[in-house]
Amino acid sequence: MTLIFMIVLALIGGAALSIQAALNGRLGDNVGVFKSAFLTFSVGALVTALLILFFEPRHSVTLLDVPKWQLLGAFCGVPYIVIMVVAVQRIGTAVATVAVIFGQLTMSVLIDNFGWFGNEMIPLSSSRLIAIACLAIALYFIYASNKAATKRAQVAVE
Repeated sequence: MTLIFMIVLALIGGAALSIQAALNGRLGDNVGVFKSAFLTFSVGALVTALLILFFEPRHSVTLLDVPKWQLLGAFCGVPYIVIMVVAVQRIGTAVATVAVIFGQLTMSVLIDNFGWFGNEMIPLSSSRLIAIACLAIALYFIYASNKAATKRAQVAVE
């Protein structure tokens, strides 16, 4: 039951990221890439601060006590948001999102395989390689269909 619930939560999170990318892409068009990213991080910081205040249990270790390399993950969100705001404007939400998922899957398999960042080692398998290949093929087809639709739209305008 817990596994299924976590998968459903992850699916909801993925859907929310796609909605965020589409909305931030339009917002970035109107007000600028960095203002859009700033709004995302500001609202996220405010909501997270409230969640910490009301729901986070006490921990014996603070952010100042952990190994400093663990804090580097905080910097990974900035390029993601900025890149997605720019990418969605140019290649569309679907292609940008699938490209992100492809990057996530590929890096996740490497992290698992080598046990990077203190994670449990999960060896590379043929099924994992096939999953990466399938996602690469999906990315190609989604990109190709975008390209064809853009070409049809240009012909219709002429």
